[in-house]
Amino acid sequence: MKLTAINVYNVDLPVVGSYRMATTSVSFLQSTVVELVTDNGITGFGETCPVGPVYQPQHMLGARAALEEIGPSLIGLEPRNIGQLNRAMDLALNGSRYAKAAIDIAAWDICGKSYGRRVCDLLGGATGETIPTYYSIIVKAPEEAAREARERQLEGYSRIQVKIGGRHIEEDIETLHRVQEALKPGMRLAADANRSLTSRDALFLSQRCRDISMVMEQPCNTMEEIAAIRHQLCHPVYMDELAEDVNGVMRAISTGLVDGFGLKLTRVGGISALATVRDICEARGLPHTCDDSWGGDIVAAACVHVGATVAPSRFEGAWIAAPYIEGHYDAENGIKIDGGRIKVPTGPGLGIMPDMSKLGSPIMSFG
Repeated sequence: MKLTAINVYNVDLPVVGSYRMATTSVSFLQSTVVELVTDNGITGFGETCPVGPVYQPQHMLGARAALEEIGPSLIGLEPRNIGQLNRAMDLALNGSRYAKAAIDIAAWDICGKSYGRRVCDLLGGATGETIPTYYSIIVKAPEEAAREARERQLEGYSRIQVKIGGRHIEEDIETLHRVQEALKPGMRLAADANRSLTSRDALFLSQRCRDISMVMEQPCNTMEEIAAIRHQLCHPVYMDELAEDVNGVMRAISTGLVDGFGLKLTRVGGISALATVRDICEARGLPHTCDDSWGGDIVAAACVHVGATVAPSRFEGAWIAAPYIEGHYDAENGIKIDGGRIKVPTGPGLGIMPDMSKLGSPIMSFG
């Protein structure tokens, strides 16, 4: 089997309402979908969708520029040799893991279709027919956040993430107390600052919330800032934005800096890299999520397939953007949340077959 063509598509993903984090707020995003075409008629789909140009260095135009640089060098390669495919991408372009991730995802989709197996089966097997997800409450007033927390736990969510930062620390502290009061015993809570807090404010918040059972997710912008206050914090620390690749994850683990991770599939480089991080976390007994920053059914399916292979005792859930976007690429098999859980796709590969009319004409083609 050889790659004969690569097509790149733009997909508009309007945000339902507005998604507000500490450092940015988004209301409209464009996703980049990649189609790998082979000489035996099997096609695979991948996707990458950064949350605008501010959340992290990744951005939509950067992904497309990287794919334009990489694409021509992949024509003629065997897509099922995913390790070799990833090495070929690294030889063609340094960095840009989030763009390469779309190719990697599509290659896994082809592998599954070729062998008649789901991606999760190729990764070691699913632990069940469904996996947990979690709900992310955007930055909002304390009482509004508490009201939403009550509603989401009634829907079946077992973990709530509360976005904090970008405002006076006292409002964040009050929000977390109100949310904790609204939750039933056993609900898991994460306070996600998206790297926005100073070390001073992170200490204030943790010490003032010492009686709240929660984790602090990416409180500060650098590893050095977190390391400086680590021993003074009252809560476990999870790394998110700084978990940029396998090396970064290993560095954080080896220094004892973190107690878990919020992992983004495209940020670390795709299904292949996330599976490697999954195995490292299993070896060290560290909990983690299997998320992505944004995207439609393709990237959501990739997150679900990897998440389905994680030991349940260490799995914090797979966050997907579905609650904040309307419609699906695949009307029948699109990734949906039901009762705080997501059904693992049953079809071969990713189990998603996009409606090509929704993708439109390619914005780039190679081969």
